[in-house]
Amino acid sequence: MNFRELVERNRTRRKFDQSKILDARILVDLVELTRFVPSGANKQPLKYAVTADPGLCAEIFPLLGWAAYLKDWNGPEEGERPTGYITIMLDKNIADAPGCDHGIASQTIMLGAVEKGLGGCIIATVNRKKLARILDLPDNLEILLVLALGVPAQKVVVESLPPDGDIKYWTGDDGNHHVPKRSLDELLVGCFPKE
Repeated sequence: MNFRELVERNRTRRKFDQSKILDARILVDLVELTRFVPSGANKQPLKYAVTADPGLCAEIFPLLGWAAYLKDWNGPEEGERPTGYITIMLDKNIADAPGCDHGIASQTIMLGAVEKGLGGCIIATVNRKKLARILDLPDNLEILLVLALGVPAQKVVVESLPPDGDIKYWTGDDGNHHVPKRSLDELLVGCFPKE
C-alpha cells in the first residue's frame, strides 16, 4: 500500500478482535520505529512500556477513557477489547515537557500498526496514578498517552462534515463507526503561487 492509503486506513479503532492476542515483539517493533522520528532539540525524552499480557491488559483497560462523544458507551465490551498497549511517558530527567514528540511518536506507531494489519486508539484520558502503580514506574516518568492496539473488529467510515459543521463521531445502526471530516477546501487557507 502506498503512503496515502496507509494514512487513510489509519482510523481510530475502538473495537478489536480480542481472540487475536498480540505478540509483545510486535509492540516492541512499533516502538523501535520511534527511534528514527524527529525530536525537539533531539533530546529524545520519551520512554515506553509495552504489554500484550492478557492479565495486565485487563488491569489497564478500566483506567482508560474511550469515546467522549459516545455518551452511552463505556468502551469496548469483553471480546472487543485491545490485546496490547503501549504507554508513552516523558522522562523528566531528560526534558521538562514533551513538546510535540509524543504526537509524532504516536502517529508513527499507529501508521506502523496499520501496515501490520492492526489498528488502535490514542488515549489521553488515563488514570495516570493507578497506571503508574501497575507499571511500577519511577517518579521521573510521567505518563502522557496510552496507545490501545489490536486487530480491528469494526469498520470506520469517513463522512463529509454535515452542513451544520458538527464534528461528533457516532456509531450507526449498521454497527459502523462514522467520523465526519472537514474538506480540503476548509483546511487550506492559502496556496502560493495561486493556481
